[in-house]
Amino acid sequence: MAGRAEADNVAMRGGYSLATIGAKHVIDGASELVMDALDAMELAKGKGAFLITDMGTADAGTSLDMMGTAMARVRKAAPGRGIFLIYTDQAGNDYNAIVANVLAESSPLPKIDELYVSMSPIGFYRQIVPAGELDFGFSATAMHWMNGKPCNIPDHVHMTGATGKAREMFTEQGRRDWETILLHRARELKPGGRLVFCNFGIDEEGRYLGNTGGISMFDTFAALWQRFVDEGTITAAEFEEMTLPQYYNTVDEFRAPLEDTSSPVHKAGLRLEHIETRVVKCPFREDFLKHGDAAKFAPAYVPTLRSWTESTFRGALVPGRGAEAAQAITDAYYQAYVDIVCESPEGHAMDYVHSYMTISKQ
Repeated sequence: MAGRAEADNVAMRGGYSLATIGAKHVIDGASELVMDALDAMELAKGKGAFLITDMGTADAGTSLDMMGTAMARVRKAAPGRGIFLIYTDQAGNDYNAIVANVLAESSPLPKIDELYVSMSPIGFYRQIVPAGELDFGFSATAMHWMNGKPCNIPDHVHMTGATGKAREMFTEQGRRDWETILLHRARELKPGGRLVFCNFGIDEEGRYLGNTGGISMFDTFAALWQRFVDEGTITAAEFEEMTLPQYYNTVDEFRAPLEDTSSPVHKAGLRLEHIETRVVKCPFREDFLKHGDAAKFAPAYVPTLRSWTESTFRGALVPGRGAEAAQAITDAYYQAYVDIVCESPEGHAMDYVHSYMTISKQ
């Protein structure tokens, strides 16, 4: 969730990890890639503390189990090395929530000897640690947040529904943002260091978050927001301002700067070792398929959508209405989404679509 502009209007709601169990499933599914990457690094031969970053961590809850397993792997392979884990996110993130999760009784981290934890409000659009000091970097479900919004989308809320000039502008900034992220990591990484990223994207079949064959989540967002315009609840200008500053790369777009020998990323030494796409099923939809109760499904499902969109919706309203009025409209918006799902639950789901990548520094 890091970067220059995100802090303005994409802060995560409290209890993020509780509302986004699917994001934890994504990270749990990356554990094998993480362990393979660590094993390839010959940890016992490294000097000094083993330095790792968890980028775009939100409240650290979704990655906590995986991090515990990974840090235990490092400790076993290199018993003489200290471990320095840095959690980073945007400046407006809830860092108290990270502290609470990391120090919770159920947390695996305090049980690992010589593990030191720190937090940084730098985000991943800037260099987080000194050049040549990073051993391993991890990020999941975060790097789709852009380093600022290139423009408003006049007839949708997300780049997947954008056309014409707006789509072109998002595509170009998405390319620049991905290159920027990689160049900072290239400077940070030691030779032989690794990155494992699980990034939202568009897979080979054209699927993306909330659009895997049922009702399109982003189209529903846009249609409901337009209904608020038609009913006079919000203005057309407020509709446009509620443009999510996100970009979903295709697999080819993820690969390009890492494989093009003329790109600055390739010249900086980063190499793509592995990439694959996966769909992780929406856990709330899976539960609904078992119990069949729409009145139970809808209020359980919509909060996970709200957890990462609310501040952008509310931020589109605050300048002209004030915080209290904006919050009232926002509450009404998500209640309307709950009502839609209650009335016709079939097809609603937020399946996660990610590209899982392992990247090394030559």
